Amino acid sequence: MNIGEVAAATGVSAKMIRHYECIGLIKPALRTVAGYRVYAEADIHSLRFIRHARDLGFALEDIDALLRLWGDRERSSCEVKKLALDHIATLDRKIAELQVMRASLTDLADRCQGDDRPHCPILEGLAG
Repeated sequence: MNIGEVAAATGVSAKMIRHYECIGLIKPALRTVAGYRVYAEADIHSLRFIRHARDLGFALEDIDALLRLWGDRERSSCEVKKLALDHIATLDRKIAELQVMRASLTDLADRCQGDDRPHCPILEGLAG
């Protein structure tokens, strides 16, 4: 399959496929005599794996580790679980930060009359 077909089959853009190849997340594609990339079924599986991991918010370094574990039939599942639990903890911290930001912005928006007057607690809050 060429890069466009792989992009359509995996939901990963051609630009990101080239990027993942450049950073070593996936192995370099085979090339035709004309220089076009050619991908195998295994590449499609890896790219789908990467897309699913990215959809869950994993960082590229964690995805690299997960890919290596996925390919290692001798691995123990505790390594995979540790990566998942660490990521859950990161997500929990981000959720808490977003909740604080939302509460602050909600408070500012509630104090703003939203009328024709120039006084705006939102702008004052951002400035102060």
